[in-house]
Amino acid sequence: MTTEVRHQVRCAVVGLGRIGSLLEDDGLREKPCTHTGAIVSEPSCRLVAGCDLSESRRELFRNRWECDEVFADAEQMLEHTQPEVLCIATPPDTHWHLVQTAERRGVSVAVCEKPLAYTLRDAKRIARLHRSGNTRVITNHERRYSADYLAVRSLIRRREYGRLLSIRGTLYFGGGRHDQVLLHDGTHMVDIINYLVGANARFSRRFGKMRSRASSAYIFGRVGSVPIVIEVGSERDHLVFELELSFERGRVRLGNGVLSFERSEQSPYYENYRSLLQGQAPEIAVTGYFTNMIRDAVKAVGDPVYEPVSTALDGLAVMKFIKSVRGYL
Repeated sequence: MTTEVRHQVRCAVVGLGRIGSLLEDDGLREKPCTHTGAIVSEPSCRLVAGCDLSESRRELFRNRWECDEVFADAEQMLEHTQPEVLCIATPPDTHWHLVQTAERRGVSVAVCEKPLAYTLRDAKRIARLHRSGNTRVITNHERRYSADYLAVRSLIRRREYGRLLSIRGTLYFGGGRHDQVLLHDGTHMVDIINYLVGANARFSRRFGKMRSRASSAYIFGRVGSVPIVIEVGSERDHLVFELELSFERGRVRLGNGVLSFERSEQSPYYENYRSLLQGQAPEIAVTGYFTNMIRDAVKAVGDPVYEPVSTALDGLAVMKFIKSVRGYL
């Protein structure tokens, strides 16, 4: 009797910092929560190498993941280990160079951290490379793979609460300048709005200074026919990533640590009126956001015509919206 040996997709990571590897040691986050953690936890994958300019990070990676193949140069790593999937967890101004290098070395799928690039020019270059089909590029907008956001997306499509009428986003990330918060964390918000609605957001106007660290700036636009407003705020000692979706017959709030469904019912407070009362939100213990992302990459390796859930084209759409916010850079 013979046992079938299942092919494991060879995966490597360049950039061994927080999202590449280190956040896996955060005791409060859902696991896996890094590129390396997702690779190691997925039976269809095999971690073959890691790369970082920092010697201390290379040693931490080697010891944490028992992976002896560590490199300071990405090209050398790709030549020596020949991964099928390369996870790029480096600063955005390096993404175009690394995606190019991955294509040249025959990598099937490059998983690129957000934002897709630092400049719109580089984002367009990466999108063109993805379209060529030589190397598919996944933008790691991880909420597209998360069970809570997928549940809300299904609710929208079923029109369970009627038509979606408006979206309000709130984004507070400490004391950062509004334009930098929008680029580095707002990219997630713009993308998940696009994904939930199934269209690309268009900027119309803003209120407030994007280069400021004071109070808030407000960004107005539309996604399809749905009006949106995103508040980017500073001077808070807490983090907030939250969407409020208003429907004909209900409201949904979701975000970091938030999932709330409210349904329109006969009001218990006023005669002849209806009020929003707490509805039944799905119980989601594990969102699977990083696990589902790496599985999407594996599927793309095995199917040359498969279009991943979150591609470079989606990353480019977000960059176009962000760059259209006047006075951003």
